Amino acid sequence: MCVRASFVVLPQQRMTCQCQEVMSLFSGELVQVKNPYLDGMEEDILYHLSLSTKTHNLPEMFGDIKFVCVGGSANRMKAFAQFIHKELELNGNPEEVSDICEATDRYCMYKVGPVLSISHGMGVPSISIMLHELIKLLHHAQCRDVVLFRLGTSGGVGLAPGTVVVTDKAVDYSFLPQFEQVVLGKVITRSTELDEGVAKELLQCSSELQNFPTVIGNTLCTHDFYEGQGRLDGALCSFSHEDKLEYLRKAYEAGVRNIEMESSVFAAMCRVCGLKGAVVCVALLNRFDGDQITATHDVLVEYQQRPQILVSHFIKKRLGYVV
Repeated sequence: MCVRASFVVLPQQRMTCQCQEVMSLFSGELVQVKNPYLDGMEEDILYHLSLSTKTHNLPEMFGDIKFVCVGGSANRMKAFAQFIHKELELNGNPEEVSDICEATDRYCMYKVGPVLSISHGMGVPSISIMLHELIKLLHHAQCRDVVLFRLGTSGGVGLAPGTVVVTDKAVDYSFLPQFEQVVLGKVITRSTELDEGVAKELLQCSSELQNFPTVIGNTLCTHDFYEGQGRLDGALCSFSHEDKLEYLRKAYEAGVRNIEMESSVFAAMCRVCGLKGAVVCVALLNRFDGDQITATHDVLVEYQQRPQILVSHFIKKRLGYVV
C-alpha cells in the first residue's frame, strides 16, 4: 500500500506525486492475453471500443491504468467517472469528462487518472465482448498490476435491500463455481473464483465507511432476468411460487447471497488472464420477499451509489489518499 509522505502536497499536485509512487510500486507482470495469434497481427482493431493498435498510441493513452471499473449502464459509468474525478481531486471539470468510445454506440469509456470507467451492457454476451477487447487494450498498452471491478445492482438472496455483496465465487444454475463456454462445438469449463485478497480488502474498506452493510458471498449468474432467476412476473412462467422459494433456499444454503447476469464470465476471464478482479453489487431487494423493486427512486439512487463509494475508497487507499 502506498504511504503518504510527511510533507504537505497541494491537491493539484497530489495526483502527479502519487501516480509516480504508484508506478514505482506496481512494477509487476504485464497484463497477459491467452491468444498466440495476436502477436502476428499487423493491426488489432478493437472494433466495439473504436480503437486500434495502428491508429492509436495505446501505451501513451492507457499505460498508466491501474484500476478498471465496469458496469452495465452507460449513464452510471459516466457518473462514476465524474465521481472518482472529484474523489481524486484531479484538475479540470468533472462534468467535462469525454467518452473515448464516442465513435461507437456499443460501450462508453472514460479515463480519469489511473482509473478507467467502462460500460458493458446487460448479460454475459455483452460483457464478454467488452472484456475481450478491454483485456487486449490493457495488454497492448503494456499495463501492469491492474485490478478490475464490476460495479452493479442485483437481487439479494436473504439480504436486506441496500446490502453490498462482494463476490467470493460466481456460480451457475447448479451453484457450481464454473462458467461454460461453447468453443467450436465443444463445451469449455472455466473456474470462476475471484481474488480472495481483493475481496477481503474491500470488506475492510466497508468497515471504514458508515452505514455500509457489506458481505462476502457467492453470486448466482444467470443468462436471463426473468425465468432464469425464478421470477414470477415475466411473460412466461412454468413454475409455482413454492418452486421459486425452494430454489432460492437451496441457493442460500449453497452460499449464494445475490443474483445477477455478468459475474461468471467476468470472473472466468480475469482468472484465465491472471487479472485480479472483484464483483461488487448492491442488492436492490430480497428475492424471498418478491420480484419487483418497490423502493423509491431516491432510495434506489442511494443504493446504486454504494458500490461506487466502496470501490472509490479502495482506490484511494491504494493510491495513498486514505491512510
